[in-house]
Amino acid sequence: MPKLILIVMSQCKLPDYSSIPEEALKIISKTRTIVLVGASPKEERPSHQVMKYLLENGFKVVPVNPGQKEILGQKCYPSISDIPEKEPVDTVIIFRRADMVLPVVEEALSRGIKNIWLQEGIVNEEAQKLAHQNGARFVMNLCFKKAHQLAL
Repeated sequence: MPKLILIVMSQCKLPDYSSIPEEALKIISKTRTIVLVGASPKEERPSHQVMKYLLENGFKVVPVNPGQKEILGQKCYPSISDIPEKEPVDTVIIFRRADMVLPVVEEALSRGIKNIWLQEGIVNEEAQKLAHQNGARFVMNLCFKKAHQLAL
């Protein structure tokens, strides 16, 4: 008789959008220029959809993706460090796996970026601790686009 094996998968807790955290509202209200790490040229990807929404809503978006030269008509950079220093940046939105977030946060902090946002489904407590130790605002597991729409 075959054995029945039950596999329990941990699920990412979906964010609650009924009440946007104060930290997120502060970032949204102070943001005009965004670095979007993990930007994609593929229309079906959430990073592409968010970038398009941001551009359509008056934000300046600087995409970061080492495999692309341009996304949605915006010059793309291989990393945050490659963005010219004269380019002011208010916020970085990160679309990367949780285990790849910490180096991006370190790079953002070294650039002086004080608003760091991990997109919905991305949680990294170590990155949050580092950001707060360096005086940065930090939001994780929340979609900037959805939060912005609700904050309007």
